[in-house]
Amino acid sequence: MFITLESDYAVRIIATLAAANKKVDAKTISEMAVVTLRFSLKILRKLVASGLVKSYKGTLGGYMLAKKPEEITLKDVIEAIEGTYNFNRCLGDEYDCSRGMSGICCFQGAFSEISDMVREKLESYNFKDLLERQAEINKKCPRRNK
Repeated sequence: MFITLESDYAVRIIATLAAANKKVDAKTISEMAVVTLRFSLKILRKLVASGLVKSYKGTLGGYMLAKKPEEITLKDVIEAIEGTYNFNRCLGDEYDCSRGMSGICCFQGAFSEISDMVREKLESYNFKDLLERQAEINKKCPRRNK
């Protein structure tokens, strides 16, 4: 099981903005995050709508984080793109579990616990800490930076 490509790219875009620590134009974001410009713009719209990123219009426009990197978690970014994380679709509001079971089945409790654990773990990682961790990795492995 993987997160979607869109969520993966959203994480890269937020990391790019956090590292830049200033307003960055969409073309530069797409190049630095290694995401096509068109897909970057789609993701940036969702990140702006979620309140994680600010958008500035005009020739001097661009994007920057709406919050400090330490206030943005992996959970925030993934759920801005995907919606609330649920391990199984039966936990979503739109799913009707009564189609063959009695409404709540023995798996729902387990899937709910797993979902809670994943959300808690994703929330424990913020972008300030992740970028500091990356800087340490880069110091130890300078060849990876080329």
